[in-house]
Amino acid sequence: MAVEGGMKCVKFLLYVLLLAFCACAVGLIAVGVGAQLVLSQTITHGATPGSLLPVVIIAVGAFLFLVAFVGCCGTCKENYCLMITFAIFLSLIMLVEVAAAIAGYVFRDKVMSEFNKDFRQQMQNYSTDNQTALILDRMQKDFKCCGAANYTDWASIPGMTRERVPDSCCVNVTSGCGVKFNVKDIYVEGCVEKIGLWLRKNVLVVAAAALGIAFVEVLGIVFACCLVKSIRSGYEVM
Repeated sequence: MAVEGGMKCVKFLLYVLLLAFCACAVGLIAVGVGAQLVLSQTITHGATPGSLLPVVIIAVGAFLFLVAFVGCCGTCKENYCLMITFAIFLSLIMLVEVAAAIAGYVFRDKVMSEFNKDFRQQMQNYSTDNQTALILDRMQKDFKCCGAANYTDWASIPGMTRERVPDSCCVNVTSGCGVKFNVKDIYVEGCVEKIGLWLRKNVLVVAAAALGIAFVEVLGIVFACCLVKSIRSGYEVM
């Protein structure tokens, strides 16, 4: 039995929310993949609570997409069981997202500690591993930094001296610019602190996005419950 009256409006709004869920799912997967790529380049010594967060984000995004598909099928067919499944799974996703947000806050210092340790470890391999050198050069160029704490960190690295830093530390990068450098011509701030500041600046954006997704999910649960109630009432009338 097809829903009537105000439930048609609820059904339409639920379709709109399902499209929003799909967009949120794709966004979560993209954020998770991006975070995983960054962490995989910097945290290399096994799994840590912080390094597992991107995997959780990707899993939640994939699951949200699947749940949105179930919700779309349930809404289209006005199927009671599918809508109940949709509402329950969406509630579970919200709980996982809250848990992931709490874990991210709790382990934020742990992530930075691991990042600092691994950044210094990769600096030791700079002269012997081309891939590591490319990664560190890219980070130093993008964040306009040099070394872990500051440019003097490079003095203790094999292949470097007190008068030499990677060319990527130079304000204007040219071949050999890091040899017998002038301090005023290179970046002196460390990458760990710079990247930490960048993360702190962007955490508000992430928090706002998370709140937006949670709000949409709450609306989805409410509309799904309304539709379930209407479908059940239709069955009872029949």
